[in-house]
Amino acid sequence: QVQLVESGGGLVQPGGSLRLSCATSGIGFDIYAMRWYRQAPGKQRELVASITSGGSTNYVDSVDGRFTISRDNAKSTVYLQMNSLSPEDTAAYYCNASLPGLDYWGQGTQVTVSS
Repeated sequence: QVQLVESGGGLVQPGGSLRLSCATSGIGFDIYAMRWYRQAPGKQRELVASITSGGSTNYVDSVDGRFTISRDNAKSTVYLQMNSLSPEDTAAYYCNASLPGLDYWGQGTQVTVSS
């Protein structure tokens, strides 16, 4: 059974940091591209960051330089380090694992940035 379980969300003040984790099971993690998406209320789901099986990363412009995606193949886990958070980063964050023809999602973790 494939599982992606996100954790690490919560309430943080503007300028603060959070580290999201997505622990996976049931997939050959090291061959999957991993992505973090987010969805704010009333908005479409947005791709935030991605990392290939080879470790190449990509970010949406709004988080580039503030967020860092990384992966630990030994732990089958992908991370999203989020720094300098702003209220605009408030959203539910979702982990995604993909291969051509395969697509798995976690249940999401809420990040709220507010003073």
